[in-house]
Amino acid sequence: MSEAPRLLSPGDLTVTVNSDVAVIVMSRPAKLNALTRDMRQDLAGLLRHYGDGGQVRGVVITGEGRAFSAGMDLREVAGPDLDLLAEMNLFNDITRAALTAEVPVVAAINGLAVGGGGEMALSFDARIATAQGAISWPETGVGLTVSNGASLFLPRLAGASRALHLILNSARLNASQALDIGLLDDIVEPDDLIPAAIQLIHRWTQPGSSTTAHLRLIRPPLRAVEAAMAREVAAVRQVQESGIAQAGIATVLAGQGK
Repeated sequence: MSEAPRLLSPGDLTVTVNSDVAVIVMSRPAKLNALTRDMRQDLAGLLRHYGDGGQVRGVVITGEGRAFSAGMDLREVAGPDLDLLAEMNLFNDITRAALTAEVPVVAAINGLAVGGGGEMALSFDARIATAQGAISWPETGVGLTVSNGASLFLPRLAGASRALHLILNSARLNASQALDIGLLDDIVEPDDLIPAAIQLIHRWTQPGSSTTAHLRLIRPPLRAVEAAMAREVAAVRQVQESGIAQAGIATVLAGQGK
């Protein structure tokens, strides 16, 4: 068994192994678990470490407090040296790690999942939420673009026409709405969230099961996801070069009282 990777963001991510399942908690509740660069790098590393098939039966990712994740930490990236391509690539590596895991990866959505936080969850094998869970894609209205292969995952889960409307409307879906259109697999009570995610993994990974083979068969091919992410990178390059991304980030931060 390999040694767990050293976290670059100690305290912002916590990991426990519960009933042979790795539970990774994004732990910046005061910042709605907005993902710094280090956190995104660590998440990808942890997914690769625990997803190798030799240590745990699955991985659960959740958030602390009232949010799953507010997506990218805009305060960290704002400024004249903004490089959205590099920021997006850190998100995309989480998707790569999830898709190549030999075990199921489940999002336990405890609250609001915004932008990259919600898009990240779309790349996992299942999404369970509480009634307080919600997913929001505000990018269009602030000059940003989706990441994490969401341009492939969202149409795959919700249908192409609905996906387009969700993105262009900068939609926010509550848990019930997300369940109705196939973005969530279940809604449970808050105290049952992590146990339900662990139970799902246990059900999928009974001794003698062919789960790993079916993960490879049913997940979208990595080449298709890479093609989608390449298109997303081209789109983010366009909005950065046009200046609308920088203006949008400034507007969001001004509204948050930067």
